[in-house]
Amino acid sequence: MGSVVGPGEPFPVARTDFAEFCRQSYKPLVRLAFLLTSSIETAEDLVQDALARTHTRWSRVDQPDAYVRRAVVNACNSYHRRRFRERAHPQPPAEPVRMDTDELFDVLADLPARMRAAIVLRYYQDLPEREIAELLGCAPGTVRSLIHRALARLRLVIEP
Repeated sequence: MGSVVGPGEPFPVARTDFAEFCRQSYKPLVRLAFLLTSSIETAEDLVQDALARTHTRWSRVDQPDAYVRRAVVNACNSYHRRRFRERAHPQPPAEPVRMDTDELFDVLADLPARMRAAIVLRYYQDLPEREIAELLGCAPGTVRSLIHRALARLRLVIEP
């Protein structure tokens, strides 16, 4: 690992380095995905898929934390798009499942995916607006707007 890699050359990473990266980042990534999806099972699946896709590109990844975080946020957005399409074309109702969840998670789950992602990335991951904008693929001003509107919605539900 002591060799220096020149510009444009792939970063040589041993297989154990990727495994160690997965061990260190798995739980924080699952927490992030859980906050974005409100489902631990879905969060674990999305993180595992993101890590598996990252493994195939590992030698070309410059900033693994940011790359995988972006992959997880994108996977959560795709998950919500699929759910939206499924709700637009409903299947016959299955037996209802009643879940006891914290009120905040219920309210977060009702927010649109981009608002939820902006709130979670800002207040849970403590990322600056610039990084959130990069992750969501929008301008920092849009992030401020998303957060402002999401907080307004949260206040309507949470405050008496």
